[in-house]
Amino acid sequence: MTSALRVVLADDQTIVRDGLVTLLGLLPGIDVVGAAADGAQAVAMVAEHAPDVLLTDLRMPVCDGVCATRRVRAEHPATAVVVLTTYADDAAVLDALRAGAVGWLSKDADAEAIGHALRSAAAGQSTIDSAALAALVSAGPAAPAAPPDGLTAREAEVLGLIAGGLSNAEIARRLVVSEATVKTHVNHLFAKAGLRDRAQAVGYAYRHGLVPG
Repeated sequence: MTSALRVVLADDQTIVRDGLVTLLGLLPGIDVVGAAADGAQAVAMVAEHAPDVLLTDLRMPVCDGVCATRRVRAEHPATAVVVLTTYADDAAVLDALRAGAVGWLSKDADAEAIGHALRSAAAGQSTIDSAALAALVSAGPAAPAAPPDGLTAREAEVLGLIAGGLSNAEIARRLVVSEATVKTHVNHLFAKAGLRDRAQAVGYAYRHGLVPG
């Protein structure tokens, strides 16, 4: 039997936090192992429970979602991070992605969307709320004239698709190439950009305006 996905969640509003615990508790295969009131508590709970995913609000006291994301990704890299925000165009989302968050949802997301985001994050795939993505793209930096760090045009394209949440197999189908070719592109762009994993790749892609609109 497949083990349950272990999740720590963080939100400073008690009613929201309790609601998320209840909501996630209804989803099959998800086990909430901790619920924190701020980012510092979230980091401590991640250290204690070693969850697969941290689901965190962005706006919290003591240590906000960006701070929590940065600390968790640095200190506990096996734990993926998905951030929640009230406003789709929250500028802090970019900071969270740069810090290593691999998923981003608005608080309007339903249980199915949250469950999908958590499972995708645990599998190393990014998930971005469609409405939030549109707001981010419209507010984000313009695409650079040339790809950064010596990336080829194809490598930059692959990186953008990674940030869009596509797996290697999906990228291969989109570009009409073999999955082995995609893996080669991924290995090369990770080496050139100094990326450790797909979570870092998402933040890098947004920072450099490589995400397709």
